[in-house]
Amino acid sequence: MTNSITAADLQARALSRTWFYPFKLPNGATTPSYDGGWLDGIHHTRSKMLDAVLLRSFAGHESRLSAIDLACHQGWFSCQLAQRGFARVLGVDARAEHVADASLIRDALGLSQIELQQGDVHQIDAEALGQFDVCLLLGLIYHLENPVGALRVARALTRQLLVVETQVVPNMSGMVDYGSYQFVRPLKGSFGIIDETDDTHGPEASTTGICLVPSVEALLWILGKLGFSRVEVLPPPADAYEQIKHGKRVMVAAWV
Repeated sequence: MTNSITAADLQARALSRTWFYPFKLPNGATTPSYDGGWLDGIHHTRSKMLDAVLLRSFAGHESRLSAIDLACHQGWFSCQLAQRGFARVLGVDARAEHVADASLIRDALGLSQIELQQGDVHQIDAEALGQFDVCLLLGLIYHLENPVGALRVARALTRQLLVVETQVVPNMSGMVDYGSYQFVRPLKGSFGIIDETDDTHGPEASTTGICLVPSVEALLWILGKLGFSRVEVLPPPADAYEQIKHGKRVMVAAWV
């Protein structure tokens, strides 16, 4: 951004196009969102749920906290963390166009504490980045062929709290013959395979096309095995988006 570009210019640029999210700009206007705002409900529900767990965990201490937003998309949650007062927010996304969009919104909102970079969650050097007080993994793992690997990366980046939001599939339980009927193992959950191979060009789809979607039970068990001391499914608000209200999607908090 050069000095000749004003805040009004940036806001006008944001308002000149349609976004995935309804960003509220400093001039009071809201960016147009897809399909006339048809999906706004899910964004607002996830925001309310995230806000509730952050308030419960960190109220009054945000100015001392850092956060990383993996698969930050257009920066919806990164901006909310910055607006809550987080000292540093790093947004990472695999698609260059999302990083560009998030950069525009960041500048239009004047949120200089947000850093943005392009990167695939599976290629992140967690040791080089270090740990963040809060790690967000929202709307991502059900688009991945290696969701457990992504959760491992998230665990390595998390100092205090990880928040995961995902579609979920029905669970399977019971015992499985594991090489012999005399040696059985219990199922700890299940994954469903979703085909996005024809949609990889889409801005909200998988980059590889093969997607493994966890059951709630699988997600909770994996997070426990990755070293989180406490894991819980967050309660949806009364006016929650229908998928979250009826358990087709969940938001899970995991504390180190």
